Amino acid sequence: MTVDTQKQYDYIIAGAGCAGLSLLLRIIRNPALSNKRILLIDKDAVKSNDRTWCFWEKEPGFFEDLVYRQWSRLDFFGESYEAELDISPYHYKMIRGQDFYTYCFSEIKKYPQVDFLYGEIEDIAAKDGRPFIRLTDQTLDAGNALIFTSIYQRLPAHKNDIVLLQHFKGWVIETEQPVFVTHKATLMDFRVHQQYGTGFSYVLPFNERTALVEYTLFTPSLLEKEQYDKELNDYITHQLQINTYAIKEEEYGVIPMTSFSYPFYKDGVYHIGTAGGQTKASTGYTFRFIQKQSQQIADCLAADRSLLTIPATPSRFRFYDNTLLHILYHNQLPGKKIFSDLFRKNAPARVLRFLDNESSFSDEWKIISSLPPWPFLKAAFTRH
Repeated sequence: MTVDTQKQYDYIIAGAGCAGLSLLLRIIRNPALSNKRILLIDKDAVKSNDRTWCFWEKEPGFFEDLVYRQWSRLDFFGESYEAELDISPYHYKMIRGQDFYTYCFSEIKKYPQVDFLYGEIEDIAAKDGRPFIRLTDQTLDAGNALIFTSIYQRLPAHKNDIVLLQHFKGWVIETEQPVFVTHKATLMDFRVHQQYGTGFSYVLPFNERTALVEYTLFTPSLLEKEQYDKELNDYITHQLQINTYAIKEEEYGVIPMTSFSYPFYKDGVYHIGTAGGQTKASTGYTFRFIQKQSQQIADCLAADRSLLTIPATPSRFRFYDNTLLHILYHNQLPGKKIFSDLFRKNAPARVLRFLDNESSFSDEWKIISSLPPWPFLKAAFTRH
C-alpha cells in the first residue's frame, strides 16, 4: 500500500515478525491506547510456516489459543544420563509460525488505526534530531512517533564479544506406522556426534505418525546445507529407528548467541526482539522474552511512563550467559556434559526457572554447585 507521508503516527513498528506483531497486538488491545495511530512496515505481508516457537509457561499465555501442541513431560538424552522429565508446574508449548502470522494479521485488519506499508527498510536514523526511515523507494519522516524496530543489524566488532550461532534444520515427517508417543516430547537428545561442537536433536510429536524432528548446533560457523539433511536422516534412521518416512515440511534458521550488549534505546529508536537483546544468549530461546518485553512496553505506553523505566535484565543473568558462552566457544567443556549435569542434579522446574531468568539466588547456587567448578571459574575470570 502507499502511505500518506504527511500522516502523523504515534507509533511506527519496523518489522512484522514475532516481536513487532507481539507488540502491536498488545497495543491495539489495550483500551488506553485505542486511539493511537500505528504504522507497521515490512517487506512482505505474506509469511510462510518458516519457524516453530517453543517455550514453557505455568499459566495460559497471551497467545494461548495458538498453541498447537503442549507437553508436561520431556525426554532428555545426555552424557551417561537419560530421563523422562516431569516439568510441572510448567507446560512446554509449541506455536507454528504460520498460525501466528495468520492470526496476527487477521486481528490487525480489525483496527482501522493501523496502516501497513510494504517496503524494504534500508536504514533507520536521525537527522538534526528528527528520526527518519529510509526505504528502497521512499524516505519517511517519523515526526514525533515512537519507533520500534526488530530488524537485526550486523554486530559491531568488539574484540571481547563472543558470537556463537544457533543454527538448525527441521523436518515435519510422516511415518507409515504409528511410532511417536504423543504425551511427551524430546527436549534435547545428545545422541548425535559432537564433532562440529555442541549438537543435539529434539522431537515434537503432533500425533502417532507425525512429528517435527529438528537438528541443532551451537557453533561459530554454519554447515553446508546438505550436511543438515544428512544429520537429520542419520538421527531419524539410527536413533528413532524410522526407515521409511515422508518429509511434509522443512524449516531452517540461524539465531545469534552473543555476549554483545544490545541497546534497547539508541538514536531515537527502541530495539525489540533479537535486535533488542531478547534472545537468551546461552540457549537461543526468544519467544517468552519477547512476550515479557512486549507486555512491559504496552504497560508503559498505557500508563504514559517512560520506556526507559523498564528494568533491564539483571546483570547476574548476563554474567551466567556470558560465562557459558565463553566455555562453549572455546570448547573448554562440552555442552553435552553441561546440560546433562544441569538436568541430572537439579529438579527440572529449577532449571527452567534459571533458563527463563526467573530463578532465585537459592536456585542459582544449586545450579552453579551442580556444574564442574574449574572451567566456569576460569571462564568467569577470563571474561571479567
